Amino acid sequence: MATDNEALKYVDEAIAQSDVAKAISEMEAYLTAYPELRMPQDSLEEVKRDYALMADYWKRGYRDPQLETLYRKLLQRLYVASTDMKWANTVSRSPFLTALYRRVRQQRRDWSVDGIRSEMEGFVSEVALLQLEPAHKRQAGSEALYKAHQQRMNDLFDYVFTSRSWSERVGLAFEEMLLSPTLDTNDQQLLVAAIMLSAMNHFDMVKFRVLAIVYRHSADEAVRQRALVGWVLAMDASVDNVYPEQRALIEEMLQQEDTCRELTDLQKQLIYCLNAERDTQKIQSEIMPDLLKNNSFRITRNGIEEVEEDAMENILHPEAAEEKMEKVEAGFRKMMEMQKQGSDIYFGGFSQMKRFPFFNETANWLVPFYLAHPAISPIVGKMNGNRFLEQMMAMGPFCNSDKYSFVIAFQQVVERIPAHLREMMERGEARMSEIEPEAMQTPAYIRRIYLQDLYRFFRIFPHRSVLRNPFDPNLGPLGECCFFAGRLLSYQSALAGYKDEVVRLLMKQGIVEEACRLLRSYDEAHRTADYYVLVGNLLVQHPQHQAYFGNALTARRCFELALQRDGQHQRALQGYARCLFADSCYGQALEVYDRLLQLQPDKRSFHLNKSVCLINLQQYEEALKILYRLNYEAPDDDNVNRVMAWALTCSGRLEQAEKKYSQMAAGESHLAEDKLNEGYCHWLQGHIEAAADCFNRYLATEGVSEERDFLFRERELLSSNGITDTDIRLMTGLLQR
Repeated sequence: MATDNEALKYVDEAIAQSDVAKAISEMEAYLTAYPELRMPQDSLEEVKRDYALMADYWKRGYRDPQLETLYRKLLQRLYVASTDMKWANTVSRSPFLTALYRRVRQQRRDWSVDGIRSEMEGFVSEVALLQLEPAHKRQAGSEALYKAHQQRMNDLFDYVFTSRSWSERVGLAFEEMLLSPTLDTNDQQLLVAAIMLSAMNHFDMVKFRVLAIVYRHSADEAVRQRALVGWVLAMDASVDNVYPEQRALIEEMLQQEDTCRELTDLQKQLIYCLNAERDTQKIQSEIMPDLLKNNSFRITRNGIEEVEEDAMENILHPEAAEEKMEKVEAGFRKMMEMQKQGSDIYFGGFSQMKRFPFFNETANWLVPFYLAHPAISPIVGKMNGNRFLEQMMAMGPFCNSDKYSFVIAFQQVVERIPAHLREMMERGEARMSEIEPEAMQTPAYIRRIYLQDLYRFFRIFPHRSVLRNPFDPNLGPLGECCFFAGRLLSYQSALAGYKDEVVRLLMKQGIVEEACRLLRSYDEAHRTADYYVLVGNLLVQHPQHQAYFGNALTARRCFELALQRDGQHQRALQGYARCLFADSCYGQALEVYDRLLQLQPDKRSFHLNKSVCLINLQQYEEALKILYRLNYEAPDDDNVNRVMAWALTCSGRLEQAEKKYSQMAAGESHLAEDKLNEGYCHWLQGHIEAAADCFNRYLATEGVSEERDFLFRERELLSSNGITDTDIRLMTGLLQR
């Protein structure tokens, strides 16, 4: 076809304005321009006739109580026609989608909903009957049964994925199938994935409703979580005028606190998914080099070879082996910690293992993992008894797609693994990270695994360019996945209490602009003390984003507003004290730290910050009283020693200060600032060369960037000790540039 979806934009504009007459006119013009097309499911003449009939009754003064409903039904019929024609155009322009669409529809198969259900229920019955067969017949029968059924499911996946809009009758039948306990859960999960892909690529209210109802009513948690992800990624707020029931259905679901909780968790998991490639880079650059350098194996063309130990190395450096093992363990701990926090640590490795013929089938990217899958069952049969493989498939922390990759790849390399290591694997002595069975049944884990499958599909699938990609990095740091910051923002009352969690995660992940947009979306009723603390902390770290909130709303003002709402809010007090200190309002900051100490008298950091305020107010003795006590309680705390050394310097106890600086120089937490302050200590004692050496070492520290006259910052301290501006300029002349 020589058509373009853009040519339907005038129809779309009329539908967006809820103008049926104009939409009919624009559709007529479109079909006149492209006479080879026809409206799917409905003819334009039928829509025109129904509209004329309704308008004629209205014109005569009849007040039909169903007028609004009838008008919206006409609008929906035009919307369905428009979207179906656009989808047909998309399919025709993609060789991949065209082949998929035609292949399944050219089969001699009953594609009626009753026929589909009969096939799926028949499979469950045949599996049950197979258990009654003798063992020698059962294996061959099982392989043939699963092979035929999986091919039928793959075809059904493609059929649903490429389908146009559904009728209400078809939607109801699919709802019943997906909620039925007589169907196999793997089949239901795969079908939910197909419905989601179809609804994502051209919105269909019937499919959206199916996903929402399955989410609300399914007793199968795996099916339910896939349905949740499905309706969230398929929803389209731009059609609220055409389908107000979409909004009504969502609002009804959001009345349930569990739904709000799961949506919030889903949003956070989506953010972690989008960081998969960044996490992969971190693993490859920071963790893998140590793992590869310190392990006792090397990968060659002929397989994995064990590196023989160097006997002389063991004599000369007996501790080296232990140090290597510690580094390897530390690397694994880092990765496991990343995984616990939600990172997709396996994406980088397994993304290279998606070229197997297994992944030529679209459905196989999203099919649940099961050992009887015909693509891996022969491999599993050959490896029967390999405890390592059994444990990894049962409890390994991989998504379904990666498990299939693992089994196929494992079969190809197992013969090239050293014999003794292979024996360990067969006995189950070689193990990797595992997930407890109870944890694998939780909604959060089930959802995370599915999201990782989806992420691999949308980022690696060869034909992904023809699909709407919710993870597309070109759509911003969150793709289309930040639904709190976009598509669900209008549901203020239900989700407002959960937004704070998402903002904190966005800030932690460095996705600052999205955090700003989300914060800006809060309505006045939900701008609580916590809200202003979040904005204040964001502006402290990223003052360049102040324009999002108006120039009057500085970080300091945010904390003041938070305290107006809750005068005892600890995080607001802490933020306010920091801002006051940054503005050199040391007296006010001191008062705030006193308020914080009333709330938490034993908090060491509050005492330490109070002492810093006292030093800046030149109340050195008061500061030292606090610091001596803190130092007595924790003599190795370098933060305390650092502040104490400066207090001793400012108060003229220079020899004591010099000892403190020497102690810190020998420690691991020595900072560049310590050298700067030590330089002042030497200078006040008249040790000019030692002071210059400290200043030069300070300036040579990586990351330090100072103006030439940085020494003038402590002009008051130097002047009170007889050091003039001329002395400062002479010292500046000694510094290396």
